[in-house]
Amino acid sequence: MAHNPIEEQILAQFTFGPRFTGEGVLFRFWSPKRESVTLVLDGKDTGQMKPVGDGWFERLEPNAKAGTRYAFRLPDGLTVPDPASRHQPEDVHGPSELVDLEAYMWQTRDWKGHAAEELVLYELHVGAFTPEGTFRAAIGKLDHLKSVGVTAVQLMPIADFPGRYGWGYDGTLPYALEASYGRPEDLKAFIDAAHAKGIAVFLDVVYNHLGPDGNYFPAYSPFFTDRHKTPWGDGINFDGEESGPIRAFMIENAIYWLTEFRVDGLRLDAVHAIIDDSGEHLLHEIARRAREAVTDRQIHLVVENENNDSDLLTRDPDGTAPLFTAQWNDDVHHVLHIAATGETFGYYGDYTAEPDNLGKALAEGFVFQGEHMAYRGEGRGKPSRQLPPTAFVSFIQNHDQIGNRAMGDRMSATLPPEPLKAIAAVYLLSPQIPMLFMGEEWGAKQPFPYFCDFNEELNQAVREGRRKELSRLPGFDADEASDPTSPETFRSAKLDWSEPEQEDGARMMDFYRHLLALRREKIVPLIASIRGEKASHRSDGNAVFVRWEAEGGKALNLRANLGSDWFSGAVPPKAGSVIFSLGEPDEAGRLSPWHVCVSIEG
Repeated sequence: MAHNPIEEQILAQFTFGPRFTGEGVLFRFWSPKRESVTLVLDGKDTGQMKPVGDGWFERLEPNAKAGTRYAFRLPDGLTVPDPASRHQPEDVHGPSELVDLEAYMWQTRDWKGHAAEELVLYELHVGAFTPEGTFRAAIGKLDHLKSVGVTAVQLMPIADFPGRYGWGYDGTLPYALEASYGRPEDLKAFIDAAHAKGIAVFLDVVYNHLGPDGNYFPAYSPFFTDRHKTPWGDGINFDGEESGPIRAFMIENAIYWLTEFRVDGLRLDAVHAIIDDSGEHLLHEIARRAREAVTDRQIHLVVENENNDSDLLTRDPDGTAPLFTAQWNDDVHHVLHIAATGETFGYYGDYTAEPDNLGKALAEGFVFQGEHMAYRGEGRGKPSRQLPPTAFVSFIQNHDQIGNRAMGDRMSATLPPEPLKAIAAVYLLSPQIPMLFMGEEWGAKQPFPYFCDFNEELNQAVREGRRKELSRLPGFDADEASDPTSPETFRSAKLDWSEPEQEDGARMMDFYRHLLALRREKIVPLIASIRGEKASHRSDGNAVFVRWEAEGGKALNLRANLGSDWFSGAVPPKAGSVIFSLGEPDEAGRLSPWHVCVSIEG
C-alpha cells in the first residue's frame, strides 16, 4: 500500500495504532504468528487485512471515523482489541474505539514545566482521589493542591486494566486509558487545567510486565520470552528475535504520553525487572528518545529501582540529567518510618544496623551504596554521594508503603501528631524532591489497601496469595483483613474530603502549607547549587544533624531529635538564621522529643 507524504509523516510518529488520513482511517496490526487477520468494524467483518511484511497487516477504511469500534479477528476466531487502542469503552476484552486525539484544543500551549528543584510531587489514585473517581472530578481538587503548595501530581497507572477497580499495575493495554476514569479528552482537560494552575502532571507507567487478565499478546506475537524471568513470569522480549516492534511499542508509549498528552514526567515502575541484553538497554533508549522528542519544555523521567543503581541518575558536567532525573528513594522512607513508629521487622531491620543511616539517606541519597544487605542476602546499590539531592524523590508515605502493610493502614491512623509532624518537617524541608501521598496533608485516617477486580479464577488466586503473604507481617488479623477483590475494599480507600474541614485535619493542613511555603521561599533557591559530596551528616541515637553546602557560602542545616525521649548529647551550635523550629531545647541544652530545627547560613 502506497502512502502519500502526509501519511508517511503520520506513520513515522507512532508505529502502532490507527491513523487518520485524508483517505480514511488506516488500521495496522502486528501479528507475526498469524498468516491472516480480519478487521472487524462495529461488530461486522470488513475483510482480511493486507500483509505488508515483517508480520504487519494493514487495511484502509474510508468510512471509519471517530467513535467507530473495531477489533482484529484471528484465523481461529479469537477477536482481540488493538494492542495500541486509545480507548476501551467495554473494558480490556471488548472492541477498541477510534479517537481523534487532535480534536482537543489545548489552552496552555505556552506551559514550560518546572525545574527539578521546584517539584513538590503528590501521588494520587484517580479512582480513589474523589467520590466520583474520574479525571473531570479531579479537576475540582486542583485549587486544593495549589493552596497546599503542590507543584506536580503523579497519577498511579491509568493504562486500561481489567475490571471495575484496581491499582493499575496490572494493565494490559498501555495506550488506552482506564475507561472508568474517563475518556482521553478528559485526561487532556485535567492536564490542561493543572498546567493553568502551575501544576505539572506525571504518569506512573509499567514497562516491566503486563497483567494476566486481557493479555492477548501471546496469541499473535512473540511479546514474551522464557529466556528472562520476572516476578510476574516470562519477561518481555526486548532483546530477542523479532523484538524490534516490541521495543518500539514501549518506547513510543513513553513518547505518546509526553507529546500527545503533554505530560511533564513519567515514573517508570520497577525498572530493575526490565531485563534487556541489547547493546542499548531499553531504559537508556527510552530516556534518549523521550528527551529528543520533547525539547520545548521541562520533562522529568523518574525510576523505581530496587537495586539502587545510581548509574541511571548520572549527571553531565553542567548538571543536566541525560537519562533519568530521579529515583524514588525508599531508603529515606525506611529510616523516617523507623524513627516515627519503632518498627524493625523485615527489611526495616537492615536500616537500624548503622547509627548514621538517617543522616546518610538525607545527605547522600542511598543508605546502601554497595554494602551487604542481610534481607536480600547480597550487596545492594552503588555510590550516590556524587549526585545532587534532586536525583532522589523522598516520602514518608506512598501507595506501596501503605498498601503492602498487613492491614493497609497509614501511620496517621495510629500515631499522634508529634512524630508525624517531625518526620514531615524533615523530608519537606530537606533538598531532595518531596512527594506526598494523597490525603497525607491533612493526616487522612482511612487505609489504602491493595484492590483489584480480575476474572473469578484470578480473583481467588489473589485472595489466597495476599492472605498468605500478609499473614507473615506484624498486625495481620485474619478476621479483619480485607478481601482485595471486594468493592468495599476499594471504597474504603477513597479519600474522605470532610476530614480536612475538621479541626485535626485543618490543623495538619495549615502545618503542611507552612512547611511548603518555607520550602518554596527559602530552600528552593538553594537546591540547584547543592551537591551531595559537599554534605556532611552525623547521628547520635535518635538525633540527626545534616549540613548541605550551597554556592556563595550558603548552607542549609538540619538538626532533629526523632524520638520520644529528650536528647542530651552534643548539639552543634545554631548556624545562620532559623527558618523553622518544632520544639525548643531546654535550659540545659537538651533537645525536646520530636524536635526539628532548620536554619540557613549566608
